[in-house]
Formats: sequence, structure tokens, C-alpha cells
Amino acid sequence: MRVGLLTGGGDCPGLNAVIRAVVRKGEFQYGDDLVGFEDGWRGVLESRTIILDVERCRGILPRGGTILGTSRTNPYKVEGGSRQVLDNLRKERIDALIAIGGDDTLGVAEKLGREGLVVVGVPKTIDNDLSGTEVTFGFDTAVQIASDAIDRLHTTAESHDRVMVVEVMGRHAGWIATEAGIAGGAAAILIPEEPFDIEVVCAALRKRHDRGRYASIVVVAEGAVPKEGTMAVQSGEVDAFGHVRLGGIGNRVAESIGESTGFETRVTILGHIQRGGTPTAFDRILATRFGIAAIDAVHDGASGQMVALQAGQIVRIPLSEAVGSSKTVDPALYHGVAEVFFG
Repeated sequence: MRVGLLTGGGDCPGLNAVIRAVVRKGEFQYGDDLVGFEDGWRGVLESRTIILDVERCRGILPRGGTILGTSRTNPYKVEGGSRQVLDNLRKERIDALIAIGGDDTLGVAEKLGREGLVVVGVPKTIDNDLSGTEVTFGFDTAVQIASDAIDRLHTTAESHDRVMVVEVMGRHAGWIATEAGIAGGAAAILIPEEPFDIEVVCAALRKRHDRGRYASIVVVAEGAVPKEGTMAVQSGEVDAFGHVRLGGIGNRVAESIGESTGFETRVTILGHIQRGGTPTAFDRILATRFGIAAIDAVHDGASGQMVALQAGQIVRIPLSEAVGSSKTVDPALYHGVAEVFFG
């Protein structure tokens, strides 16, 4: 078979491990020809390809990012885009396409599947908010990076008797904030699922400092919002999938804490640091398992399916189930575990 691959949406650690696994098993076991499309769906629209083989993928396992490049291009926002995608795939003699991405990338794949494209999905997002899979690769690396940053900020916060606000990624789901906050001993964690009252946060910090604790870490997901909905700072710009470009909530939270409590407060925005660098061992292994399962699914004729992790096993689920809704933070984890250590 002639199998195409693309990586779409934000880059994350583990993408190259998926590509490597697909190519290795596809070439050696199935005798496939593997073709990579550059820059996600944009590369399919423009018919930009590179030949993938085992030699081309040598050494990429520990590398972050993606050798194929990526973009947030949405073919359905381009006039005649879906038809152009299908026509170009036919011209390239692609028998099946493996789409590696999050909700947006796989949402396009699911729509194209209904138009006749033979497609298999691989779940990717550091936010861990994709339904149908217990965890996505890239998430473990992001949590580890955020946890390491929080550990380092503890020491400088203690040295200067400061409150440190750490803004992490998480547009609609606060998985990174919650797990990194628990691992890093945060005094408060603010996530999109739980609109916050800044005065309640400040009261908890005052109580903490009254007990003789003169340093606190507050972890804030980029999509966190106050109950009154007036604190988040957004640019107003949107991408091709209609997502507002977030930014500024960490600064506003820090300003409010400083004004309300009088405590010296600083903010650190981790941003794209969470996406970059080498993947953890967990993410390398999970991505490798997903890649092998994806090429197997292609040869089993499992079009319209996504590979997923459930109860420790790699399974297949319909793409329609994966992109239907976001997976948000388990209330038991947030209220039953994280909140125990607030204040």
C-alpha cells in the first residue's frame, strides 16, 4: 500500500516517535511505501510531500517537534478545500492516510472520512483533552516540564518571600495545571473547569502566610476564568478553527493577588517551553505503540477509526467519538486531591 502521514495542530513531544513506528512496521512488515505531507493539512492542499523510509527516520525517536512540520490549516475554511484534499490524495496515489493530531486535525479527518477518504487517526495533544483515550502522548512531557519549573520557582519564592504565579497551557481543560500543581505542591490551582473567585484565592494565601509560610505557588491554566468573567486577557485574534488566541491570565492573577494581599508577586509564563524538547520515556513508548497500532489499523481496513489507550491497552474507537467532546479534569482529582493542599 501507499500510505500517507501528516501531523497537524500544535507540535508536541512524541510526534516523531509515531512517524518512526509507522514507517518501521509499514516498510519492514507490510512492504508499504510511506509518504509524508508537510505542514499538516496545508501540505495536502498544496500537494507537498516527502518520501519516508527507515533511513529517513533514523535518530528521530528522542527528537521533539515533527520532521513533517505542522500547521493549523483547516481545509474546510478554504473554498473547495476538501475537494482539493481528496483530489491531491488521489493524484499522489494514497491508499490510506494516517492523521496525527488533536480535536481539530482529527475533526477534519473524520469529515473527510465521511466523504470517502480511507483514514486512521492518532491522538495528539499536550492538553490531554481528547475524548476516547485515557492519555495522549505529549502530556506527560508537558507535566514534567511544568513540574520542574515549579520546583525551581519554589526556591526563589522562599528566598524572597514571594508569591509565584505560573501560567501553563490548557485552553478548555486544566489537566496540565492540575497534575503539575499537585506534583509541585501548589497553594492554588486555577483551571477552566472551575471558574475562580480571586478573593477566595487571596484569602487562602493570607491564611497560609499567617501560619508562617512566606512563599506560595499559584498554577494557572491559560484558559482559566474568574467567576465574573472579566479578568482573562485575550487578543481577540482567532485561528483557522475559530479558537481565540489566549494570553494574559497569569499576569492579571498576579496583579490582583499583589493588590489584594500586599505580597510581592511575580509571574512566569511557560508557554511553548512545554511543547519543546525531548519527550519523556512514557511519551516515546505510548507514541510508538500508537504508531504501530495505526499502521495495523490501516491494513485491517479500520477506516474512520482512531487508536486510543484504554485500561493499558491500545484499542480502536470511531473518530466521531473522539472528536465529539472534550475530556475535562476529573472533579475527584481536583476537589478530592488538589484542593486538600490549597492555602
